[in-house]
Amino acid sequence: MSSHRTIRLFAALSLAGASILASAGGAAAVTPAEPVPGEGLETEIGVAQSATDAYWAAHWNEYFAGTYTSPNVVGLYDGLNPASAPVCGGVPLGPGNAYYCPEGDYLAWDIGLMANGYQSGDAWPYLVVAHEWGHAVQARLDPSLVAPASELQADCFAGASLYGAAADGTLVFEEGDQQELVSALGVLADQTPWTKSGDHGNAGERVAAFSNGGQGGAGACLPAR
Repeated sequence: MSSHRTIRLFAALSLAGASILASAGGAAAVTPAEPVPGEGLETEIGVAQSATDAYWAAHWNEYFAGTYTSPNVVGLYDGLNPASAPVCGGVPLGPGNAYYCPEGDYLAWDIGLMANGYQSGDAWPYLVVAHEWGHAVQARLDPSLVAPASELQADCFAGASLYGAAADGTLVFEEGDQQELVSALGVLADQTPWTKSGDHGNAGERVAAFSNGGQGGAGACLPAR
């Protein structure tokens, strides 16, 4: 399976509904299922990782100083089995979520979360991977470039990397599956608008952030100076 794998994403983010996931320590309202990753899901996750990492490696110096380094990827884990789950801050990662852990600079996503989401459409793993990669990007920036609404900024970076990868030809967007992605974005949205750093933002805010990155690139995700 090549990195030119066609994924069903939408061309314009105009419907309400949004959210991806929490970074380590954040909350998520997902009921985990028994982990059942399929071969197709694992392939999609691998393509998402490759395309997202390639985007940031290729475009880092268009927006930021220094040299881009890839985060570590733990990948799938079983959040229902604390004994085998990765540890962040001394605590095993839980079920029904995905994480960027600054301690160890790694990304991980629960099997149940990914398997459940993938049942609703193949866009799901791309959103999860790109959002968590956005948190890894934040960890590499000068603090002045990290927005107070860090979750919304990670959504914006996710949009920038996925649409940027499409522009680079490493992902291909198909027309006609707008509702699939909107539904995926909306699963974990907060019920109220963003007010403090740990908030993910409500549906409209998360869609707007993702769309902003997709249309304006990574530079559109940075705080105004």
